[in-house]
This record gives sequence, structure tokens and C-alpha cells, in this order.
Amino acid sequence: MRLALFTDTYYPQVNGVALTLQKLVRHLEHRNVTHQVFIPDVTDQDLFASNIHRFASLPFFLYPECRIAFPNYFSIRNRLQTFQPDLIHIATPFNIGLCGLSYGKKYKIPHVASYHTHFERYLEYYRLQAVSHWLWRYIRWFHHSCAMTFVPSEETKRHLQSHGIFRLGLWKRGVDCHLFTPAKNNRQIRKKYNIHAPFLCLYVGRMAPEKDLEILLEVIRQMPASLSGNIHWLLVGDGPLLAKLRTQFPTNNVTFTGYLQGEDLAEAYAAADLFVFPSSTETFGNVVLEAMASGTPAIGAQAGGVQEIIQHKVTGFLCPPRDAQSFVHAITEAINDAGLLRTMKLQARRYARTQSWEAIFDELLTWYEKVIFLSKSPDDGTIHSA
Repeated sequence: MRLALFTDTYYPQVNGVALTLQKLVRHLEHRNVTHQVFIPDVTDQDLFASNIHRFASLPFFLYPECRIAFPNYFSIRNRLQTFQPDLIHIATPFNIGLCGLSYGKKYKIPHVASYHTHFERYLEYYRLQAVSHWLWRYIRWFHHSCAMTFVPSEETKRHLQSHGIFRLGLWKRGVDCHLFTPAKNNRQIRKKYNIHAPFLCLYVGRMAPEKDLEILLEVIRQMPASLSGNIHWLLVGDGPLLAKLRTQFPTNNVTFTGYLQGEDLAEAYAAADLFVFPSSTETFGNVVLEAMASGTPAIGAQAGGVQEIIQHKVTGFLCPPRDAQSFVHAITEAINDAGLLRTMKLQARRYARTQSWEAIFDELLTWYEKVIFLSKSPDDGTIHSA
């Protein structure tokens, strides 16, 4: 198999899509799959990888971690004609993705896409609902010629089907249970941030409107006085709202760490008693699975892909979206019931250990092979939703 991957976001950019695609490329190398990768140019990347091709880019205003690139289509065409891919995977619907789509359509190369982000749900947070109709027209057009579109959750699949996009396959996300593990709870995080409260509640994610952080603020404000003094909140991440949020949240029991990665992030997850994640716009929710792998039960919104990860009162709690009081009740119940909290910690870790990246990526490679095989069949090569 010879695979060409097109994406407008890639490591070291900080978002779930970029990190997932980096892991995919590593898996392609592990499985000896010949591949070429076309990405935006950002700093700190390996400049010596001959199969990774970069193009100048600027941040996308709705989602700065995703880039608007300025690719040279003729350069891409020349590289692909030399490479002769069997399959093209288009991970994003922006400029680099469009180059992959154009080449696949023009030269009749089978191509698949993946859908990672509910951009139309972001429009409400940025007061741009008026363009929703046009956005969906574009998304339908973009995916129309793709042999498959991979989605990370059943909710996302139903959402796309309701908007007229079919030939959908499930490509879930995994977690590194060696990096994210309860064994990383070495109290270094508490020492580093001078945390003395008995309970530690954690949020990890982008500091941006679409993460429903105003709900998190309401949760902290509405915690019962008898419990509030026993909880410290650790908020991990960076983004356009960080400076503003620092002025809005209480200073006595809330700590903003900025962006963490690797061992520091793993230690934060493992140190927490609860992971609180109010976002209602997730197609999956990688951070929820990372918390659970660390033995930290998650309290999340019953929306998007998050509701397919958390089992209510088994590995955490599911709350109605944007209902701060429901989150308060869930946190209170978990902290006041030591037996339930202990059981959820064990069950969260147990579930996460079943979600291996290797198995998930191998399933994706099987989809790739199926698309390539059917593209060579004498019929129309149609793949139906799975």
C-alpha cells in the first residue's frame, strides 16, 4: 500500500487531530506502510524527513491550532505522480486537504476523508450562525466523492447522516496506557502548584469559547460552601481565552498551568480525583479517555462523543449539556461517596486499557485495504456505511 496523507494540522500543533495524525504516521512506519505526508509548516518540526512535505501557513481564525496553508499544487502533483499513491487520506477540508481532493478526483485515485471537528457548532460561540447553511453545503460537496468518511463516534456518524453525508466508517481514538497511568500519581503536581486541599479537580483542554468554560466557572462558583474549601481546581491548557479566564476564576482555589505535555500532563491526570469536562462540542474527547486511563473518573456533558466514553456512575458521570447545577451535584456525589469514587477509578482505568491505539490503527489500515480493493473491482466500488 502506498498512502498519501493530507492535513492542515499536525504535530507540534496542540490539538487532538494533530496528535492523532502524528500517532497514525508512527503506526504507518511501524507497519512498513509506504507514505507521503503533506502538512502546514510550523516551527520545531523535523526538517529532514523526506516523506513529509510542508507549506507556508497562517492560523485559522476559528481554530488557531489548525492552519490555513498556501500549498503549491503543482509541486504536490509532481510529487504524487512520482510516488503513485494507491490511496489518498484527506484529514481536513482546508487548503492542503483540497489539494489532495483535487488530485484524487482528477487522476481517479481512490480517496477517503476523516471528519474530526464540528466546526458548525463552533459558529454559535463566535456569533457566525448565519454561515451554517453555506458551511454544510461545502462539507457535503467536499465529502461527496470520497469512498469513505471516517468519524470518531456514533453520534458524529448520525450527525453527518442527518446532513446528507453517507459512506461513513467508525474510526475511534485510543489512549497510551503506559504514559497515562495511576502510577504517575507521585504528588509532584501538588508540590509544584502548592496544592493542599483534600480533593483535586482537573480540566484539560483548549481555553476557548467552544469548550463551555463559562459553565465550568459557574460550577466552581456554585459548589456548596461546605465542600468548596476542600477542592482545588487545576486548569490545564492554552488558548485565546486564557488571559481573560485568569481574571474571572477565583484565585484562592484555582490554578492555571498553561499547556502541559508528556510526563507533566500524565502526572496532572493521575494526581486528580475527578476530571471535569463541560464541553458539548466534542466529536470524541481524547482528554476524557486520557483521564480515565490515569484512573481519574470523568464528569462530562452528555453530548457528542464524550457520552460514548463515559458510563454514568460506572466510569464517571454524564450531565445535561451546559447545566452547571448538574455538574455540581455529580462532583458532590462523587466526593461524598468514597466507595463510589474508588470503584469508578478502577472501572475508568479498566475501560481505557481496552482502547489500544494499535488495534484502532490496524482497523483503519484494514479499511484502507478494502477501499483500494473495491476501487479495482469491476463494479462501481461503492462502500456503504459501516
